[in-house]
Amino acid sequence: MVQTTSITHADSFARREPMTHPRLGFIGIGLMGDPMTRRLLAAGFTVTVWNRSPGKTAGVAAAGARVADSIEALMAEVDVVLLCLANTAVVDEVVFGEDGVAAHARPGQRLIDLSSSDPAATRDLAARLEREAGMRWVDAPVSGGVAGAEAGSLAIMCGGEAEDVEASRPVLAPLSARITHMGPVGAGQVTKVCNQMVVGCQAAVLAEMVALAEASGVEASRLTEALAGGFADSTPFRILTPRMAASDFADPPWHLRTLLKDLDMAVAQSQRSGSATPMSGLAAQLMRAHAARGHAEHDPATLVEAYRGAEPTE
Repeated sequence: MVQTTSITHADSFARREPMTHPRLGFIGIGLMGDPMTRRLLAAGFTVTVWNRSPGKTAGVAAAGARVADSIEALMAEVDVVLLCLANTAVVDEVVFGEDGVAAHARPGQRLIDLSSSDPAATRDLAARLEREAGMRWVDAPVSGGVAGAEAGSLAIMCGGEAEDVEASRPVLAPLSARITHMGPVGAGQVTKVCNQMVVGCQAAVLAEMVALAEASGVEASRLTEALAGGFADSTPFRILTPRMAASDFADPPWHLRTLLKDLDMAVAQSQRSGSATPMSGLAAQLMRAHAARGHAEHDPATLVEAYRGAEPTE
């Protein structure tokens, strides 16, 4: 039986090992948070974790993470807090909810938000956290999916003050192939929105492409071989096309609802900035209709099902 360490606010936080790394807290042990926590542990960081669903911490606890029974307990033990949460509303709740991060923060701590959150809300949340608690914020959304999190090859796009981003680089290094400082707080989230516009529109057209090939008598499973290295080649193409062609929707590496959320943020940001996003808006509506048919928690590859079954016209 693997022994794990559970941390309460009242217990032995006074025991400090000599550390050269900052002590890390990680909130959000899900599809991405789990492998990222494991990589930080493997890099030699002391990591204390907290998750709203405590059962999800078992794996990282077995890998050496300390499990806090509350955000208060976690905040008492760490120098840097990393968040990897589902959406902006959850980030707001975890940071500013009752007994959240802000309630127990102290000046000098830093928050790194790895979640994909709304840029305007991120700027507001960051300003409020610094004003109320003296805690600085770096938005650091990631791209590369679960495979990138496991391999430590994520692309991380950061927003924040230059000194805060530089101080965050050693923490982010075990997770990433590339860290890019894009500007002030919120700039990282805008960059992730741009990334997801490309990914979301690709997912939508890949579904059309696979269905068209099938309806035309072409073996869709060979599309990745045929188009590899050409202008149509891309990471979403290589991931989604085989799953669509094989109707392989088990164990999804991501969910339709997540991609829809990001496209909705792109449309919202376009309204703020006065920049048109017609393709992203259309992709969002296609995904919203598919989600309404019960596919919100499914792989975006299931989009191909929306186009299958039509009778040929010739």
